[in-house]
Amino acid sequence: MQIRVLGCSGGVGAGLRTTSLLLDDDILIDAGTGVGDLSIEEMAALRHIFVSHSHLDHIAAIPLLVDTIFDHLDEPIRIHGLQETLDALRNHVFNNVIWPDFTRLPDPRHPVLRYAPMAHNRKFHDKGRTIEMVNVNHIVPGVGFIIEQQEHVFAFSGDTTTNDTFWAALNRRPRLDLLLVECAFANKDEDLARRACHYCPRTLAEDLEKLTHHPDIYISHNKPGDEDLIFAECQAAVKDRTLHRLNGGQQFTL
Repeated sequence: MQIRVLGCSGGVGAGLRTTSLLLDDDILIDAGTGVGDLSIEEMAALRHIFVSHSHLDHIAAIPLLVDTIFDHLDEPIRIHGLQETLDALRNHVFNNVIWPDFTRLPDPRHPVLRYAPMAHNRKFHDKGRTIEMVNVNHIVPGVGFIIEQQEHVFAFSGDTTTNDTFWAALNRRPRLDLLLVECAFANKDEDLARRACHYCPRTLAEDLEKLTHHPDIYISHNKPGDEDLIFAECQAAVKDRTLHRLNGGQQFTL
C-alpha cells in the first residue's frame, strides 16, 4: 500500500495545499487543493474519492478534477461519503449553478460521476484493501478512515476534536502502523478550536491517552503560519510518543 500526501495544510499559500491523500494510484482520501499537482494521466487513473466531510478544503478539487478528465473516463468516478456529505455536494456544488451536475453528464445512464453513500463503520473492499469510515466529532457530520491491507493498518482522523469513537475503533485493531491526525490550532486558540471542533495540542494529547497502540504519528492540518508553534506544543504535551510533522509530498509504504 502506497500513501502519497498531496496536501495536508489547514490553508493555502506558496507551497501549501489542503488535505488530500493518494492511496496507491486509484483512490483519493479527501480531495483538497493538492489534487491539482497531479498530472492529467494520474487524475485519469483515479476511480474512488472518499470524502471525510463537506468542508471546502477537503472537496475543493473535485469539480475541476472531474471536468479536467471528463474525456478520459470510461467509467464513473465514485465519491464515497456520509449521505449528509454527498447531499452537500449535490445541493451546493454539482447543482448546475456552481458547477454542472456530472452525475447526469454526458448522459444520465452513463455519467462520469456517481455518489456512493456509506454509513459509519461500514467497510469498502477493493484490490485487497479495506476502508472503514468511523464517526468523529466535527462541526458538520464527519468521519475518519481506517485503511487495512493484509496485516498493515493506516488511519486518518479527518477533521475532529475530542471524541471516543475514533480511538475505540483503532483500539479494536490488533495493530496500527501509521496515524495521521489533525491539530489545527495552537493552544492560544483553544477556545476557537473547541467551537470549530478541531484539536489543539492540549486536547489532542488528552485523546492520545486513549490509544493503546504506539504507531508512527504525523501531525496534520495546521493553521498556516502557526506550524512551528503547533508542533512544538504537541511535542511538549505528548511525552511518551514519537511525533512527526506531516508535509506535502511525503510518501509512505505499508
